Amino acid sequence: MKPAGNRSGRWLPRLVLVAALLAGAGFGLLYWLRPVASVAVATLGTAVRAVPGSVEVDAEYAQELKSAVGGRVAESTLDLGQRVRAGDILVRLDTGDVDLEIERIKNEIVAAKKKVELGSPLRADIENMRDTVTENERRARAGAYPEAELQKERRTLQQLEQRMELDEVNANLALENFQNSLAVKQREKTKMVIAAPLDGVVTAVLARPGDLIGSNSPIATIMTTTRTVKGRFSEENFAVVKVGQNASVRFLTYGKDQYNAKVSKLLPSADSATQRYTVYLDVLLPEGRALVPGLTGEVSIIVAQRANAVIIPRRALVGEYVYVVERGRIALRKVEKGYEDLSRVELVSGLREGEAVIVEQQDRFREGDRVRAQALAN
Repeated sequence: MKPAGNRSGRWLPRLVLVAALLAGAGFGLLYWLRPVASVAVATLGTAVRAVPGSVEVDAEYAQELKSAVGGRVAESTLDLGQRVRAGDILVRLDTGDVDLEIERIKNEIVAAKKKVELGSPLRADIENMRDTVTENERRARAGAYPEAELQKERRTLQQLEQRMELDEVNANLALENFQNSLAVKQREKTKMVIAAPLDGVVTAVLARPGDLIGSNSPIATIMTTTRTVKGRFSEENFAVVKVGQNASVRFLTYGKDQYNAKVSKLLPSADSATQRYTVYLDVLLPEGRALVPGLTGEVSIIVAQRANAVIIPRRALVGEYVYVVERGRIALRKVEKGYEDLSRVELVSGLREGEAVIVEQQDRFREGDRVRAQALAN
């Protein structure tokens, strides 16, 4: 029979191993039970100073479709949401009355031309009077006709000639008036065919076939397909904005995606209601993304840059502090900001390159908490 001391000596290493395994498992269990903290690592890069503003997308302009003449709508292809191109025929008015008036004027022109061709009815009387005056002038020279009567006949001839000239002027004038009236009515008829004045989308239809409309009455509203992107800035931030500066734009509809932009023009006066200044932006969107009127978001215009800066995501900041994860424990660190844009901020003190900061749900954590760090992209 073996001594008891030998048996206990053989079991001791095994007990130590089991204890070590249990301790490791406990430690591992405690580690995996720690809350997860999403972190980003501070990196060296180029910091940008950018002034923030709000942004909105508008149609470049909307235009009312109007008729220059009144009438009854005979045909219409207008429909809400319809895309139209400049020159597309959208509405036709009933031209029946105008056609009748054009036909009447054409008949008047035929008659007026005939009257001009025939000349004044006084022409024959004038020829006869001329013959009479010529004969009596011969007789007066021979002393066989009174001079007073000859002068009277000469005045009568002059009056007839003036009346004939006036008749012919009036006949030509009447012809010209009829021709002008015809041109006016034909132009009026062309205006009864109403075309799209621009490329756009129909956003309102105000008249349908059968409706009677007056001249200059709105028939529809067409919104242009071109868009404007407007940034709104405070007076302080607007002071450093210049045409040609680069910018970054984020639209709420498209989430966190950011798009490159450039300042294209500035309005020198502030909006009277908001006291904010307007900046126009040219925004480059990828294929499949569109600038839809009504989109809103935020813009950041880059006014300065600095290289070799310690940069972290803006969302890591909690006021003047960041939560730093050091060897699995949280430390609250006061920092000093430098340049910042829409998504990143430069820290000029309080943090070093390579340190990890919590970027989400900071309200869940307290200084000294143990956490498992889960790295996220900046």
